Formats: sequence, C-alpha cells, structure tokens
Amino acid sequence: MRRGGLCEQASRMRTYAELPGLMTMMTGDEKHGPSATSTLDVLWVLYDQVLRVSPDGLDDPGRDRFLLSKGHGPAAYYAVLAAKGFIPESWLPGFGSAGSALGYHPDRNLVPGVEIASGSLGHGLPLGVGLAHGLLARGLLTPRVFVLVGDAELDEGSNDEAIVYAGAVGLPNLVVVAVDNQSSSYGWGPGGIEAHFAVSGWSVTRVSGRDHAALASALGSSVEGPRLVVAAVEGKS
Repeated sequence: MRRGGLCEQASRMRTYAELPGLMTMMTGDEKHGPSATSTLDVLWVLYDQVLRVSPDGLDDPGRDRFLLSKGHGPAAYYAVLAAKGFIPESWLPGFGSAGSALGYHPDRNLVPGVEIASGSLGHGLPLGVGLAHGLLARGLLTPRVFVLVGDAELDEGSNDEAIVYAGAVGLPNLVVVAVDNQSSSYGWGPGGIEAHFAVSGWSVTRVSGRDHAALASALGSSVEGPRLVVAAVEGKS
C-alpha cells in the first residue's frame, strides 16, 4: 500500500545504534556505501527529532516534506525509514533485486514516505523550491520543505537558479542540508558552500555532520527566508 498505512509494520521503533545492522541487511549491488553512510546521521536526526511526519500521516497536508536530492546510495535512507516504521524491515534484504520496491534510487510510487523519485543530480533543490512555493500559495504556512543535497551535486547549474530564486523571494519554509565531504570536482574556494548561498540571501550555518545535538539545533532553528545547514563529514563519496 503506497499511502495511509502498511500491511506489515516494523515490530518496534529502532535506535540509532541499530541502523548499521539494518544497513547490512541490504546486500544488493550498487549500495554506494560511503555515499550512504555520509548521510546517515543527518537522516536520523531529521526523522528522529525534526521532521513533522509519521507513517500514519503520509497524506497530511500539514506534514513536513523531505526530499532526498542526494539520491545515490539510498541504503541509509531505507534503513531510517524502516527504523521509524515507514517500511517493513522485511523489505530490506530485497534491495536492488527484481520486483523489490527498494531500488537503487528511491521511487515515490513504491516507497511510503518518499516524496520524490531521486538520483538525477541537480533536480532535488529546484523541486524543493517549487514545492515550498506551492505550499505557501495554498495557504499552508506551517509545513517545511527539507532538501538533502551533496556538495558535489551543487556543481550542477540547475541548483544555482534555485538558490538565487529562493533567496530573492525569501522562501521562509525551505531548509537545505548540504553534506560536505569535499567531493566537489572544483572545490568551493574561500567561504565554501556557505558563501555560495549567503550571497543570494540565505541564512547559513556549518556544523559537524556527526554531531546530533548540533544538527538538531541548526535544523530546528527559526530564521527569516531560506536556510542552509552545511553538515561537514570526512571521507569522499
């Protein structure tokens, strides 16, 4: 069942310490392990402390929206969704196999809780800008849109247009989390990713991508206009 519940739910909510065990259940090819593990802490903090969304409210207009633009290596995403009861843990061993809902890129039509089909780099942030704008146009002022991107993905030109536009109109319900493991082909020079967003009018914060308290504080803070949180991690992916 795509929306409104599952025929099989996880027997209990899992803890952060149990996530690596859930990830090892996914034995298919193309796991992109480093790419997945670089996002694990951010994903956990979002679903454990920040996002207002639940398995029973997938169609709630007032829910927060999470878009995984960094769609390569979704094993961490699937593990967190299973840990929080969005998908059954019994789905995990089928990762990447024929007939499995858990493909190498998340599919919103197959995986409960997934808002966009991702994997094509540079698409998530523009979609997030459109979604944030659309929510405001419908009078939905409370829901927030969170977009998780990778630093290398920001090399894509489509992101520049989204960054400039969101800053110019001051979208107050848009939060971008950039996992920075210094994978960008050309680097970001003085000021890094933060300067790239700040010049377009975004509020910017850099924290350790492994520090759960710092991530929760940065992601939950209230600012005017769009917000960028850079989650710095070691190890290229």
